[in-house]
Amino acid sequence: MRLFSALVMLLAAGLAAAAGPDRRIAITVDDLPWASLGDGAGRPLDAAMRAHHARLMAAIRAGGDPVIGFVNEGKLGADPASRAERTAMLRDWLDAGTELGNHTRGHVDLHAVGLPAYQANILAGEQVLRPLLAERGQHPQWFRHPYLRAGTSAADKAALAAFLAEHGYRIAPVTVDHSDWIWARAYRNVLDDGADEATLARLRTGYVPYMMAKVDYYERFSLALLGYALPQTWLLHANELNAATWTALMAGLDERGYRRVSLAEAMADPAYARDDAYTGRWGPSWLHRWAMAEKKPRAFYDGEPETPRWVLDLAGVESE
Repeated sequence: MRLFSALVMLLAAGLAAAAGPDRRIAITVDDLPWASLGDGAGRPLDAAMRAHHARLMAAIRAGGDPVIGFVNEGKLGADPASRAERTAMLRDWLDAGTELGNHTRGHVDLHAVGLPAYQANILAGEQVLRPLLAERGQHPQWFRHPYLRAGTSAADKAALAAFLAEHGYRIAPVTVDHSDWIWARAYRNVLDDGADEATLARLRTGYVPYMMAKVDYYERFSLALLGYALPQTWLLHANELNAATWTALMAGLDERGYRRVSLAEAMADPAYARDDAYTGRWGPSWLHRWAMAEKKPRAFYDGEPETPRWVLDLAGVESE
């Protein structure tokens, strides 16, 4: 009987190996209601901005995937009419079935402003968010660090974690990171310069393979570091380029066998209980943080796709 059980287990393991990794990914979107809306008094949304937002919402609704968006309340503006219009954009996200989390009020850098100001900005970032969610019997549960900068000392990281827990938040890490902001800036620059359709099309057709190459890279990284395909957490932004390519991005995941899951499901994987001991100045992927904690050699990180020079030039950015 024991021999039979062992054979069954071996057969199951063989079938699982033949089927390939269990590919799961949580879709997270930063800088709501829209990345290019700056802080300040605010201005009425123009027709183009409304169209981009509507296109993104339609794609998310059509996909029916779990998605969470992270809000910068400073982008709601101070003018009452503009504020109401932009708050309605957040309601659109909720109507599309997404969750909403806190991304600070002003997209502030913890390493620049210090812990007390950062904590105050987190609380300022839930003045609309918390009652908005309460309308639907929900409350904010997730916090995403702007720039993925999470603290330059173990003491600050521990104090921030305690503060977030006290206010009912869990940290939302990122494992699949990239430079979509550079591609989006290039796309927005072309739109602002008169929307040359050939260049916009070139950006769209180049962007999706770039993003899929990043997903592939972090899958390989996970297999090398952890020995299995981690349920990934993928960072996107609310911007014009992602609105135009959302369906193609999801199709790319489908081609790779990725099942979209909630952030909570992804975070249930035991790897996310690993300590984030990184205290450097930048904001790398959590997979990179864990690898650095294990003192992996420089070559371990090789092979990460880079943004092409022509995209950097269109974005007006010197380097990633």
